[in-house]
Amino acid sequence: MARSFTKLTRAKMRAMAPGSRCTEQGITFERLQNGDGVYSVNVMVDGQRIHRNIGRESDGVTRTTAEEFITKVRRDAREGRLNLPKRRKIPLTLTTAAPLYLERLKEEGGKEIDRKRQRLEQCLIPFLGELQLGQFSTFDVERYKKLRMSQPIQSRKKLSAGETLPTNRPGTVNRELATLSHLLNKAVEWGWIDRVPGKIRKLKENNGRIVYLTPQQADALLEAAKADQNRQIYPFILIGLRTGMRKSEILSIRREHIHLDTRSVYVPKAKAGDRTQPITSDLAEFLAGYLETLPNGTPWLFPSEAARGGHTIDIRKAFVCATAAAGLDTKQVVRHTLRHTAITHLVQAGVDLPTVKRISGHKTLAMVERYAHQSGAHLAAAMNKLDERYRLTGNTETDGSSVSTKQRSKNRASPPRR
Repeated sequence: MARSFTKLTRAKMRAMAPGSRCTEQGITFERLQNGDGVYSVNVMVDGQRIHRNIGRESDGVTRTTAEEFITKVRRDAREGRLNLPKRRKIPLTLTTAAPLYLERLKEEGGKEIDRKRQRLEQCLIPFLGELQLGQFSTFDVERYKKLRMSQPIQSRKKLSAGETLPTNRPGTVNRELATLSHLLNKAVEWGWIDRVPGKIRKLKENNGRIVYLTPQQADALLEAAKADQNRQIYPFILIGLRTGMRKSEILSIRREHIHLDTRSVYVPKAKAGDRTQPITSDLAEFLAGYLETLPNGTPWLFPSEAARGGHTIDIRKAFVCATAAAGLDTKQVVRHTLRHTAITHLVQAGVDLPTVKRISGHKTLAMVERYAHQSGAHLAAAMNKLDERYRLTGNTETDGSSVSTKQRSKNRASPPRR
């Protein structure tokens, strides 16, 4: 569409006095003191401010040249080739980016996609969904943290009169922030945004002392589970105590992934990547018999016809019943306590931490070191070994790298050489 000018006409521009200027439809003409004229443009194109000095009349630049420049940048913007600034991005809000992010993760073989989807849909999008990916600020994240920490936890528990649910824990909010951070980093990798905006600071978690079961408590829990009417709770607890596998890993075991000959279970979708999980001999013996009792044709170790995926995904109610029947505190002992128990007893048995890391499937040794909270008796036994070591070697001559008690006394008695 041709522009219509009333101010920047040829006659009026020629009549302009030196030092004066005139702007119309994004084009500015300035008459210099030496009589020459300068054209520049200042327009908004797709939310971007384009300001350019087009040139002088003495160089052959005219108003038409400025009009052609504006037409070009607007055409380039429509075609997605505007290079002002470079690598211009299409604005994406968290709401529109989330499904694209999850779909790409699925194509790449990403992990915990269902959990990420749940955190996005139930927590992040309701609060931050309208923000563009490139506009996230530290202030937005801090407001989100404050809101989530003030909200009660999601629970199916029926409350008694006057009872209220506790608020979300820092660990819960940190997992949500980790999902947001991963999405933003992937957005940079995929070229959706140029950089991660703002800074996502996680909340400080109070790790405290890890709760685990003594061998006697573990046996009591197994006996209670064996007597429970839910036939899946006993194998679930036994696998948890004998391997340290996570709840989701246990419930999603497929028959084809159990290898009794090598005493192992293949875990294809673990948090730290796929791994081969070793199992104990008594667990292998139990599984050999348990597999024969499963319905023909089911691929799952914990099948469920009612579940969408074909296998059990929630065994909390049966676990609480077994925990109470064993005389344990149902608030302290949760399903993840089985994992804590297995790993803790591996450490207390003297298994080196790299081996424990391989068995537990942790990402780093630092995560395994949290379990090195040996009991008082175990620490006392370790100190007794140190004491015994000194007693045995204290008065014995050793190699040239060590000095015996007798030699140290002789050195103290000899005068220094001059």
